[in-house]
Amino acid sequence: MTATTPLLLTFAAYLLLMIGLGFAAWRRTQTFDDYILGGRSLGSFVTALAAGASDMSGWLMMGLPGALYLTGASEAWIAIGLIIGAWANWRFVAGPLRVYTERTNNALTLPDYFTHRFEDGSRLLRILAALVILVFFAVYCASGVVAGARLFESMFAIPYAQAMVWGAAVTIAYTFIGGFLAVSWTDTIQATLMIFALLLVPLLMLIGIGGPGEAITLIEQVDPTRLQWVGAGGVVAIVSAMAWGLGYCGQPHLLARFMAAEGLHAIPRARRIGMTWMVLCLIGAMATGFFGFAWFTAHPEVAVPVNANPERVFIVLASLLFNPWIAGVLLSAILAAIMSTLAAQLLVCSSALTEDLYRGFLRPRAGHRELVWFGRAMVLAVALLAIWIARDPDSRVLGLVSYAWAGFGSAFGPVVVLSLFWKRMTRNGALAGMLTGALVVILWKQTGSSLYEMVPGFMAATIAIIVVSLIGKAPSQAMQVRHEQVRLTLKENGY
Repeated sequence: MTATTPLLLTFAAYLLLMIGLGFAAWRRTQTFDDYILGGRSLGSFVTALAAGASDMSGWLMMGLPGALYLTGASEAWIAIGLIIGAWANWRFVAGPLRVYTERTNNALTLPDYFTHRFEDGSRLLRILAALVILVFFAVYCASGVVAGARLFESMFAIPYAQAMVWGAAVTIAYTFIGGFLAVSWTDTIQATLMIFALLLVPLLMLIGIGGPGEAITLIEQVDPTRLQWVGAGGVVAIVSAMAWGLGYCGQPHLLARFMAAEGLHAIPRARRIGMTWMVLCLIGAMATGFFGFAWFTAHPEVAVPVNANPERVFIVLASLLFNPWIAGVLLSAILAAIMSTLAAQLLVCSSALTEDLYRGFLRPRAGHRELVWFGRAMVLAVALLAIWIARDPDSRVLGLVSYAWAGFGSAFGPVVVLSLFWKRMTRNGALAGMLTGALVVILWKQTGSSLYEMVPGFMAATIAIIVVSLIGKAPSQAMQVRHEQVRLTLKENGY
C-alpha cells in the first residue's frame, strides 16, 4: 500500500494543524509551571479527552486489534480489565491526587509529590521515582516510535529506519514548542479523531460482510476456537489480561492530567466524558480485530499484509474500505493515537529530568526561562533514546507497551493509592514499594512466565509498603495532620 495524493494532502493538513497548535501554546507558556502542567487550568472536557488520548496510544488502533485478529475473543479480557481499572482510577484517585499535589508544595510531578508528601529531606524518593520514569518511559516511548514507523512504512513504502524518524518528528516538534498546553489541546482533537475512526471502520466493514451474525458464522466455520472467551492460556491468561487494569493508578502521564484539572469540581464530569469515550473506542478497536478476521477470510486476495503483521489490520481496512480522502483522515487517527501518548510521555520524562534532577540537584535557583529551555532539550534527548530503542524492525507495539505499563503500575500504583488513603504510610515504605515493584517486574519478565508481570509486581510492592511502614517509625504529626485535612476537603466535596 502506498500513499495517494489525497491521502498525502489530508495527512499533511493534520500534521500542520498539530504544529500550529504547538505555536499557539508557545504564546501561552510563560513559566515552567505552564510548560509542565498548563497552570492547572484544564476544564472537564479537555481533562477527559487529554487523559483518554494519552492513555490509548498506538496499541489501541494497532496492538489491540492485532491481538484479537490473531487470537480471537479471549483477548477481550484486556479491554474489560482496562475499563474497570480506568473507572476506579477516575473515581478514587483523580480527585484525591488533585487536592494532595496542591497541598504538598504545589507538586508538579509524581517524584515532587512523593518528596513533599513524605517529607523526604534525603531526596531518595525523588531520585528513585525519576529513574523509574526514565527507564520505563524510554521503553514506552519506543512503542510509540514503533507504531508511527509501522504507519509510515505501510503508507509511504519507505524503509523502517526512515519511517521511524518521520513518524516521531512532528510529535517531538509540537511537544518541544508548546509543552503541556500543546499536548493537551492536540490530545482533545486527536481523541475526537480516534473515536470517529474506531466507530466508522468496523461499522462499514460489518455492513460489507453482511452484519455481525454473518461474520461470526464465517469465523466459526474457519476457526471456532476464536469464539471462546477462555483461550489456550486458560485462567492464567485471563488474570494476566484483567491485570492491565491495575496499572492505571501508576501511569505518570495519566496522573498528570488529574493534577492539571482546574479543580475538584471538574473531575466527576471529566470521568463521565472520559469513560464514555474509552468504552466506545475499545469496542471499535476490538470489533476491528475480531470481525476483521472474517472480512479478510472472505477477501483473501488482500489479506497478505495483515497476515504478515496483524497489527496492520486497521491500516489496511481503512485504505481498502474508503476513498483516499476519507482514508487519509482515518489513518491520521492512528497517528493521533500514537502522537498523543508519545507527546505525554516525552513531557513527563522531560519534567522528571528538569524538575526532579536538574532543578532538584544541579540548579535549585534556576529561573523559569532556563527551566523551560532545559525541559525542551530533554524532550529531544528522550525522543532520540526512544528512537534508538525502537530501531529493531521486528519490535511489536503491544509487547513494548505491556512491559512499560507493568513497570509503572507496579512501581508507582501501590505507592500512589496508599499515599492518598493511608496516613500511616512512611517514606521508607514508599521507597520499599517503589523499588520492589520495579525489580519484580524486571526480574519476572526474565522468567518467561505466562503470568503477566503486573500481578506479582503490584502484590509484592503493596506488601512491601505495608510491612516496612508498620515496622518503622510513625509519620510526623505534620504529615498526619495534612492527610486529615486533605481527607476532610474531599469529604466536603462528596468524595
